[in-house]
Formats: sequence, C-alpha cells, structure tokens
Amino acid sequence: MLRLPLRPLRPEEGLSDLGSSSTMASDPPVELPPGRLVHVRGRGEFFVRDTGGWGPAVVLLHGWMFPSDLNWFRLYAPLAAEGYRVVAIDCRGHGRGLRPVATFRFEDCADDVAGVIDRLELKPAVLVGYSMGGPIAQLTARRHREHVAGLVLCATAHHWGDLRMKALWNAMGGLRLFLELFPRHSWRWALRAGGFPDSPTTSWVTTELARGSALDIAEAGRELGRYDSRPWIHELLGIPATVVVTTRDTAVLPVKQYQLAASLKASIFEVATDHSGIMLRSSGFCEAIVEALGGMIDQQVPVAA
Repeated sequence: MLRLPLRPLRPEEGLSDLGSSSTMASDPPVELPPGRLVHVRGRGEFFVRDTGGWGPAVVLLHGWMFPSDLNWFRLYAPLAAEGYRVVAIDCRGHGRGLRPVATFRFEDCADDVAGVIDRLELKPAVLVGYSMGGPIAQLTARRHREHVAGLVLCATAHHWGDLRMKALWNAMGGLRLFLELFPRHSWRWALRAGGFPDSPTTSWVTTELARGSALDIAEAGRELGRYDSRPWIHELLGIPATVVVTTRDTAVLPVKQYQLAASLKASIFEVATDHSGIMLRSSGFCEAIVEALGGMIDQQVPVAA
C-alpha cells in the first residue's frame, strides 16, 4: 500500500525528472525489464517482469493498489546492475495480474508466487515484499518454505488490525464504487491531491493504476485488515530475514515494522522516509534494499542456479 505525500514534491525528490515531451504520454518513464505472461498450470497466466540471466533470483512483491512497475521502477536497474535475476509479479487484481473468479485471498497470492517460481525454475528465491507484498511473502515462506531463500520485508507488518486501519478497510465498498465509476479520473484526482502535478510521468502512473480491478483492490484492502501472522510468525525463524523500516511512515507505523523484525530476529535497515519513499529517487530506499540483499548473499544464502 502506497500513501501519496500530502505536500508538493521538490523536483529533485519526486517524479518530474523522468518526463517526456507530452503530458498525455503513457510511456514508462524509465526502461523496464521485458514483460511477459507466464502460464502456471492449474492457476492461470501471470504477468511478470524478468531481467533474465543466471544471477541469484530475487522476486519482487508489490504493495496494495500499485502494480509492480509503479512499485519497483526505480529498483529494476540497480538490482540488475548488481547481478541479480529480478522477477516482479503483478498480484491478482492489480495491474496486469490475474482476474480471479474466486474472492481475493492472500493465501492464493502466495500459491501464485510459488507457482511462478516453479515455472521459471527460480527455486529458491529471495522474496522482497513491500507493504501488502510483506504478508504475501510471509505466507509464501510459510506455505512453500522450500521456495524461499530469504525475506526482505519493506514498510510492512505482521498485523494490520488496529482501529485506524480498520476504519480504512471498512471504507472499501465506497472505494470500489468510486474506482468503478471513475477508473482514470479518480486516480488523477488522487495524484493531484497528493501534490503530483500533471506531467508525462503522472499520466503513466494514472494509466498503470487504472489497470487494476476495483473489486479485487477493495477485497485486498479487506484482506489487509484481517491479516495477522503473529500466531505463526515463529514458524519462519531460520529463514534469513531483513526488515527495511520506513521511520517516518504514517501508513504502516514504524513500531509495527520493528515488532515484525523482532518476531523474525531480522536485521534492520532504517530509511528516513514515509510510505511513498520507494518512489522517490532521493529517499535511500533502493540503496537499503540493495544493501540488504547483498548481506544475504554474503551469508551464502542458497540461490537459484
């Protein structure tokens, strides 16, 4: 889940440095890895970005509402430059992700991730889960431990059920209706309210956000409100884990992120940014994830051949 900053962004920290000539353009602002559909028998076709190569496998799991490209576009190139094989999966109902007949469930998302890892012969892979991607990564490790070489959990938690968050999830019905009625205009209005002026990049952002399914996004929000891995998080002890804490986060409070790290006996990397920091060039978020992954490889974590 990404929360847009409620102030105008300075050009050096925001998205305006990535523009092109037309404010209506919807081309990606940076070069993205090749995208393709991966068929997992019995589950469906999944859209993935895949840098290819034979380096250690890193699977990126995005946050709520934002598909992989919006969540990770600043990280693809730095991770590829470090020699990793980077695979990003669009979760069910998000971006170009699967449109399931069944109700959205994190357990199904975790099984999807394991299926893609199998299909691409990545097992085991390091999972990098941002916000909503954190619960999906945790469940993948619990349900398919042999697929997971390590966990890097960013701006996320092991429970989301406090009163403030429950109030947000209770509003999911209204959000669904709004997105269904105004699929593009609603995102454009939200970006303007968040301090992002009209630009080529915000046009691309709006287009990407509008790809999602309003029903699945609303159901994913309700799933977050119900998620609580505290009864079983101890089962993941022994899997190398790092938690990247966003110390100024107002969407996933830092105290919850530190609690997650304590539960996993995980290493901690602190980034002095809010929940949207992963989108900002100057936040230090990308550098923290690169360093966290480097530490796992230095520990000789098993990786895909």
